[in-house]
Amino acid sequence: MLVKKKKKKIYFLSLFLIFSIISVFLILKSLTNNILYFKSPTEIKLSDEINFNKKIRIGGMVKKDSILIDSKEIKFIVTDFKNELIVSYKGVVPNLFSEEKGVVAEGKLKDKKFFVADRILAKHDEKYMPPELQGILKQDAK
Repeated sequence: MLVKKKKKKIYFLSLFLIFSIISVFLILKSLTNNILYFKSPTEIKLSDEINFNKKIRIGGMVKKDSILIDSKEIKFIVTDFKNELIVSYKGVVPNLFSEEKGVVAEGKLKDKKFFVADRILAKHDEKYMPPELQGILKQDAK
């Protein structure tokens, strides 16, 4: 027969284990609800299970000669060199945003060929240096 101290330890250990399992489950569940999945235009075209009501991130290159600036919005085409997706965005685009550069857009799909962005993130390579820093380095070099 187990002594009272051992019973008490087993009881607290089992409560701690149950609490830990429930905590991990709730944390993982909340993270799953807040994740934005990144997809390329080809992945969107080939996917059969697309939720048009859920926010996603799409990424690729801005196609050359595809940027159309209107007074209210900007439209451009994102390509992964296999498939293309038309993106519409209302707002100010980042300074690094330009044709033939990488871009990530966050928003919702209207259909498999049209995406309405809430946010635009311009991507840069490892050689990128902000213009302000370039100016400072040029002055220091003199």
